[in-house]
Amino acid sequence: MPDQKIDNLLNLAMDATPEERTKSENLNVGFDLEEKMWDVIVKYSGSESVLTGEDIQVVPLLGGYAVVTLPESEIEAYSDRERIEFIEKPKRLYFETFQAREASCILSVQAGSNGLTGKGILVGVVDSGVNFFHPDFRNEDGSSRILYLWDQSIPGNPPEGYTKGTEYTKEEIDEALVLGETEGRRLVPSRDVSGHGTAVLGIAAGNGTVSEGVNRGVAYESDLLVVKMGNAGENSFPRTTELMEGIDYLIRQAVRMGRPIAINISFGNNYGSHEPYN
Repeated sequence: MPDQKIDNLLNLAMDATPEERTKSENLNVGFDLEEKMWDVIVKYSGSESVLTGEDIQVVPLLGGYAVVTLPESEIEAYSDRERIEFIEKPKRLYFETFQAREASCILSVQAGSNGLTGKGILVGVVDSGVNFFHPDFRNEDGSSRILYLWDQSIPGNPPEGYTKGTEYTKEEIDEALVLGETEGRRLVPSRDVSGHGTAVLGIAAGNGTVSEGVNRGVAYESDLLVVKMGNAGENSFPRTTELMEGIDYLIRQAVRMGRPIAINISFGNNYGSHEPYN
């Protein structure tokens, strides 16, 4: 009968054949095949002395936990110790970007010959800007996927109908890309200082060039419109007026081009009533 102090996955791993453990992505996680040693998570009570022993390495943690390295042959005897409450094998960790895409069903939506890629649509963001040199926002020929970039913080040439900032076209961005980052930043000096807007746009529409397609975004073949909100002054955060103008700009651009658009807004506040609905 499996030891009740040992978690099910660890019991399963110890009962499995070497071939079964090798084929599995999880059963051998935490096991040193050459040394026949396990790294395990142990919940215990009392002093740390209850954890020690010959050929046992212990790293005590807060809260009555410890990471213990011991021979596989000693695990069952170790679990019989009175102060040992539970033994758990480690699990493999993954980048949460991949797990989140899977949980959001993005991978299944993108899969297959009829998978959705965002081709033909516009993705717009109103945020802290974008690193337009990032390869995930460029086409295979090196040109930019960004059709327009309105930086509200750089005075000089606002879009028609607006009073602040400078609008950069795809042609100007492409020229900056050809010049390289040092010279190109002089032509298009817009920067994403915090990196927030770049990260948001990567999730929404990055094509995964840097990761060879592993970490591509949702609409990875879409064309892009970017608004960097203006300098706020006090507390360094933008205002709702700038956000509203940015959204208005994106919608007007989409209407002018006759194309559907999805807009991402990752700025917000905590204003308004917090009373629950009856």
